[in-house]
Parts: sequence; C-alpha cells; structure tokens
Amino acid sequence: MEFEAVIGLEVHAQLLTRSKIFCGCPTAFGAPPNTQVCPVCLGMPGTLPVLNRQAVAFALKMALATGCRINPESVFARKNYFYPDLPKGYQISQYELPLAEHGQVDITVDGRTRRIGITRIHLEEDAGKLIHGEARPVSFVDFNRTGVPLIEIVSEPDLRTPEEAAEYLKVLRNILLYLEICDGNMEEGSLRCDANISLRPVGTSALGARTELKNMNSFRFVRQALDYEIRRQRTWLEDGREIVQETRLWDAAKGQTFSMRGKEEAHDYRYFPDPDLLPVRVSDLNKVHILEVQDMVHDHVVDELSITQKHNLEIQDARHDQAIASLWQEMPELPKARRERFHKEYNLPEYDADVLTSDKALADYFEATLEEFPQPKVVSNWIMGEVMRELKREEAGVAALKVAPRDLGRLLALVEQGAISGKIAKTVFEEMAATGGDPESIIREKNLAQISDTGALETQAQEILAAHPKEAADYRAGKTKVMGFFVGQLMRRTKGQANPQLANDIFRRLLEE
Repeated sequence: MEFEAVIGLEVHAQLLTRSKIFCGCPTAFGAPPNTQVCPVCLGMPGTLPVLNRQAVAFALKMALATGCRINPESVFARKNYFYPDLPKGYQISQYELPLAEHGQVDITVDGRTRRIGITRIHLEEDAGKLIHGEARPVSFVDFNRTGVPLIEIVSEPDLRTPEEAAEYLKVLRNILLYLEICDGNMEEGSLRCDANISLRPVGTSALGARTELKNMNSFRFVRQALDYEIRRQRTWLEDGREIVQETRLWDAAKGQTFSMRGKEEAHDYRYFPDPDLLPVRVSDLNKVHILEVQDMVHDHVVDELSITQKHNLEIQDARHDQAIASLWQEMPELPKARRERFHKEYNLPEYDADVLTSDKALADYFEATLEEFPQPKVVSNWIMGEVMRELKREEAGVAALKVAPRDLGRLLALVEQGAISGKIAKTVFEEMAATGGDPESIIREKNLAQISDTGALETQAQEILAAHPKEAADYRAGKTKVMGFFVGQLMRRTKGQANPQLANDIFRRLLEE
C-alpha cells in the first residue's frame, strides 16, 4: 500500500517589541538569568496584565501579509497546564476567537507552486526556559523569556513532503523579516516550529493518527525530522502496528525522533477567557494600552439588537475597516511583489530575482549598489557570485559584510572603465571584504591597475608568439580558438593586469600581418 504524508506546521515567531506583551520588562536576548522579570510576568498575586499595543499591530501586519481575515474582535484565553517554566500555571494565548484566520501563502518546490492555507494567527506569551545542569542532575529556570510576545501561525494540513514544509517555513520567515516584526533567528529561539504529521493511504481523505515533532531549530532539521518520521510511520503501518498520537523530540545527533509524552487534545488545557484582559477590538487599535469596551451588547443575533445597538455595530465595522486601511499604509513591499518587480523593472531572470529577494537585506544591498552602478544584471551576477560566496565563507548575514554597496558599485565601474580587469576585480573584492577598504586605495596600494600601454603589451606579445610558433601557425591555418591560449599567456606574464580587449587586438594584428 502506498502512503502519503499529511503535514501541518505551528510556527512561533517572537515579535520585535522592546517590552513584553503584558508588562514593561525588556525583551533583549542574552541578559543574565531572571534579570528581566517583574511581578506581572511572574504571575504574582494581585498583579494585572496590560496589553502591548505594538504587539497587536505587528501581529495584524503578518495577518495582512498572508491574506488572513482579521476578526473585528478577538479574545485572550488561559491555556492551563503545569510545567516548571510557566510561573502562573497557565499561558495567556488565544483559542476560540483568534486575531486572524483563513489566510494562505504560495510555495514553490521543484518548479511546482502550491498554495498552503493558514488556519489562524494568534497572539500569545512565551514561557520561560529550562537550563539543565551539566555537573549534576538538576534543572534551573530562567524566566527572562516569560511574557515575551509571540504570534503563532498555524497552517492547514496542506503540506505533503519535508521539502515543502521547509520551504513554507522559509517563506514565512522571509515575510516576517520584510515586515521587520521578527528577527527570524532560529538558533536563539526567535522563530520556532512544531510539526504535526500523519500518514494515510494514497487516494483517501481521512486523516491518520498524528505525531507532533518538537525541538527543530533549523530548516535542515525540519526536513530531516519529517523525513525520519515519515519512514518510521510507514514502517509501523506496513507492519500492521498502530500509530500512537504523541509528542516526539528530534535528536539531531542521532538523526531520529523519540517519544516525549502523550499528545494532548485542546480540551486537556481547559481553555477559558482570561478575566483580566478585555477583548481586542481592531477598531480601537489607536487607543492606549488596554482596548476600551464599547457601549454595545455582545450579541451575535443582530436582528434582535435595538436600533441604537445596530448603529453601534455599524460604527464598529467602519472603525475596523479604517484601522485595517491605516495598517495597509504602513506595509512594506513584500517578497513576492519585490520579486516580480525585480524581474520586470530590472529585466532580471526569474532565478536572479528569486535569489536576490529571498533575503530582505540582500535585496536592499542590490538596490543600493544599483544607485552607484546602474547595470542590474552585472550587479546581480556579482552579488550571487562573489558577495554570496563571501557570506557563506564567513557564515554571516549581509549586515556583517565589510563591502558597502557604494564601494561595490565603484569597483564595478572601475571594471567597466577598463581601470582593472574582471579577474583583478575579484582580488580587490576579497581585500575589500577582509579590510573594509575602498577599491581605489587597494588598487593603488597593491599596484593592481590594468596595463593598457600598447607598446609594453605588444613587446610581450611578440615574445609569446616567437616562443610558440606551432600555435601561431595553427591560428593562421584557421584554428582561431588558439587566441585564448595567447591571451592567457600574456595575462599570466602580467599577473592578470593586461587589458584583455587590448591583448586580443594586439595578437590579432600581429598574427594577421
């Protein structure tokens, strides 16, 4: 029997707010344990949470970017469970009435584009962090992360392969980076992913028992963990064994998953509306702190509302639309739109546009370089070649690159002007990347300027022809490809500094005399 995988992802993204979601504690990463806490985020008796308006605005931007329907009203709920890193004994999240629902993103894998549905996007607070002792079997709790604002993006079970799951995660990360609402750092836990996976016979629609995979902090681990779990479940099903609904952890060192605990159902968490937090109304987004309650009855049967209450509903809808329109004005150009613009405006191949816009910083670098050297394809080739090679070698992002866009543009202009050859330009770029120096200074200090002295080059060309009479005869006999050999010899003699076009002209003239 053939089986197909049914995969859904739950992606948690930490929002780039300066303070936590319900208190004023900072969210900076790397502070000493338990130094960024207060009675509110620690859940001390008598304290009350106050909603961070910026967290709501950031979450709404992600909802708009993924085509979600934004609910006029959403409600915070308490998700009850016990774990040492949860000081209140519950997590403030959203359940029945989330912030946004029914969105989608497009992914492309192996040349095939598929639309992946998004079930919901909701706000919640993060839990703390357990630090396990190395010298003795004890664990320590760091509550700095407790109360840090998160959005959870829950996909429909539309993914079918590990490659699709990894690509979907990359697409979401790129959108978050373009919106500048999350730094996307998976190693630091700013972007985390849980995967739900089950197998079913090909051609059927019923979902099988699923397992939830945790502890995946890279795209590679997502692919590897899902691939292992697909193989494990297939083996069990083929052997006639029953798949147990459970939560499993990914062990990257061993390359396998292992059982952590039984998988809970929603009712196990005993969700109920948080009595300390008012409903979130998007129409009230511009109000300070907690969103105020409107003078209207919470009744879903509109026909039974009084005339006054119906009027209030109409006002509420209008305010909701105005709030969304205001947010749209703040939205940046998103990856898909930027990719299409690069293809059309700069006449770049689709592959180039896709690579350049896969990282917002890289796309910004490209356009900044164009301001100095407005030749898109040349700039694209250099960025996808030398620049990305340097980033990969240093295992760093564009922000760490010592070559400013303006200096790269000046380097390319020097090549176009004939001041240096393309080969020498790569040497200069390496020095720029190592020292941060400007191209002109490096060329001058290392005496790398291109040789365009016709007399000097002609003398060396004559010596090369005299040393290789057979190749010269071959050229005169019609084997013109040997020209590359002669130019190569001259470039070797001049350490790559000879003007290649001038070298070609000189050899051609000497050979045809």
